[in-house]
Amino acid sequence: MEQIIDFFVKGGFVIYPLLLCSILGLAIVIEKSLALRRKKVIVPEIVNVLENIKGADDIGLALSICEKHQGPFANIIRCGLENRELPKEEIKEALDDQGRHEVHNLERGLVVLETIAGIAPLLGLLGTVIGILKVFNVISQIGVGQTTALSGGISEALITTIVGLSIGIPAVVVYNFFTNRAESLVLEIEKHSALLVKKMTSFQTGTNSKVEAHAVQDKV
Repeated sequence: MEQIIDFFVKGGFVIYPLLLCSILGLAIVIEKSLALRRKKVIVPEIVNVLENIKGADDIGLALSICEKHQGPFANIIRCGLENRELPKEEIKEALDDQGRHEVHNLERGLVVLETIAGIAPLLGLLGTVIGILKVFNVISQIGVGQTTALSGGISEALITTIVGLSIGIPAVVVYNFFTNRAESLVLEIEKHSALLVKKMTSFQTGTNSKVEAHAVQDKV
């Protein structure tokens, strides 16, 4: 443990923002690992009730199921169900507005993770430059013969580079992984939303046809 602490202490002041980046990045990875699970986002119960909507009488059950769950998928489907009386284009517009809001929530934290992936190596490079500068300052004062005096700056330069890359490389990998997962979930939500719009439109068409039929019979 003491060796680890000594290792980071030798990295100079740049090591502290790097450690902050690592803690923040780890917290985001844990949060997104839980938040972007498929069964948590695409709730099977909602998918099942959506696929089994056969008529306007099933809307109430679908709404009650959506209200039991929290999340982007439940919110979007509930929005479509609540606006079922609107024309098709207006239903789509309402779903698009709700979808943009939910996608933003779904991708929350990924921008921070992307930023960490970008700045961690740069912070490591900054530490490297500072360490090399210290080496040159020592050389200018006592020459190159005192290797012990030079080792401090060299250690700082190498440690910050190692730590910066050790944070930045995994951050890039997990950022791309979570971005792809979020995009996949968004596409699946869009597929179910399109199915909902299709069913709502067919219900409206069926209702209009019945109304017209009754009107014709009344005239007769």
